[in-house]
Amino acid sequence: MTGVVAYVPDLMDRSKVSAAGPPVAFVTSPAALVEAARSADVVVVDLGRPGVVEHLPAVVATGVRVVAFGSHVEREVLDAARAAGCAEVLPRSRFCASIPELLAVS
Repeated sequence: MTGVVAYVPDLMDRSKVSAAGPPVAFVTSPAALVEAARSADVVVVDLGRPGVVEHLPAVVATGVRVVAFGSHVEREVLDAARAAGCAEVLPRSRFCASIPELLAVS
């Protein structure tokens, strides 16, 4: 397993994820996330990016724990991530406050 794989294009969010603890492999597209998820322990996705929600079922189907975050006002997107089977779906503020715990790899 490779630990944490993330699709987090925003540089500020990416720096927070990087600083949280375990090494993170960042991918450059939602499609690349599906392939990378096959060897990950935890996948992190920014729901505010185009194409992410559409790829979530394939990522979840790999059996990896998926942590998704997005804007608290985008309830439909957060609900879609829950419906896709993400283990954790959080507004960005809660995600940022809990990154070390969320990314803990056993």
